[in-house]
Amino acid sequence: MAESKPNKKAFDIHRNLPPKPSAIQPAKLKGKQKSQPTKTEQDQQKRRRLGFKKIVALALLILLIFVLIIGIWDARNISSATGKLFGSNNVLGLLNINSLKTDGNGRVNVLVVGYSADDPGHAGADLTDSILVVSMNPANHTGYMLSIPRDLYVDIPGNGHAKINEAYQDGGMGLLEQVIENDFQIQTDYYMIVDYSAVRDIVNSLGGITVTINSPDGRLYDPNKDWSTGGPLVDLTNGTHTLSGEQALDLTRARGDASQYGYAVGFESSDFQRTADQRLVFTAIKSRLNWKLMLDPRKNGQILNAIATNVKTDAQISDARPLFGLFNSIPTAQLQSLSLRMLGGKNYLSSYTTATGQSALIPAAGIDDYSQIDSALARLGQ
Repeated sequence: MAESKPNKKAFDIHRNLPPKPSAIQPAKLKGKQKSQPTKTEQDQQKRRRLGFKKIVALALLILLIFVLIIGIWDARNISSATGKLFGSNNVLGLLNINSLKTDGNGRVNVLVVGYSADDPGHAGADLTDSILVVSMNPANHTGYMLSIPRDLYVDIPGNGHAKINEAYQDGGMGLLEQVIENDFQIQTDYYMIVDYSAVRDIVNSLGGITVTINSPDGRLYDPNKDWSTGGPLVDLTNGTHTLSGEQALDLTRARGDASQYGYAVGFESSDFQRTADQRLVFTAIKSRLNWKLMLDPRKNGQILNAIATNVKTDAQISDARPLFGLFNSIPTAQLQSLSLRMLGGKNYLSSYTTATGQSALIPAAGIDDYSQIDSALARLGQ
């Protein structure tokens, strides 16, 4: 048997291998290499980068100018208001923050009184026909508004017994604060004397306020004439209404007094209804005020001027920010609206006739006996 020859093809190990890398690699690498930009392209890229930087710089400059204009505008508005309200145009005083004064329970109490100094022809313009205690708790951001009826018959130190609205006329805010502390055991930390015109001007500066009327009679109607509009002083059905400044002012003044123009509706409680409406308007104003609005120079100039022109206070310029901050931090729903006629579901007042025949109010416990009222208020202050 002849010896078979080896299959030459079977042993050709190089037959199916790809060509040597050295033969093709340079060509492939050459195709993948990125070409270097030309000098013209480099110049164009530099110009584009420079243009972008200029646009960014211009945008930042415009933003800086805008912030500067807003800041100057704000400073001008605030300076004008602080000059009227605090006697200082130095807005830097607002950067110095005082620790707020508090009573023994850590509450901040502000006595807000309203009078009619805006109406020189108004009889008794110096009588504080609106007396409101605003008590705020910084610890839990709650508070209450308590109306003190103007007809409350009190002992005014150095003047004898008289209606509480005469205390300011007899001895200024110091004497009224003394009466409040003696009878109600409420330490006044700050006071604000508000000309009733402030209500009209502030509400107008806010573009109106929204209130909800909920009268048992289905309506609040005081036929006494509003001499600025020629219409009735108040004419509001139950439901939600947006009030102008004049309407809000009329609502805070209306008591449904006897009128030649017809009969009032919804004012059977007379001054108690009026003080309830004052708290309603106060709350509606509070719900509109906030830091965003107060720092908007398009709005704050009118608001600040309305406040500064119509309000007097013993607070210092360094009290302004923390006071407003505390007031603003209390949700409207957490600011209770209270009356001595209905405090915790109980009436703490009784009718009284003075020695001169005047109708007045005294504590239900008896003349000068504020023990029950003080206990009720102490529970609120805890």
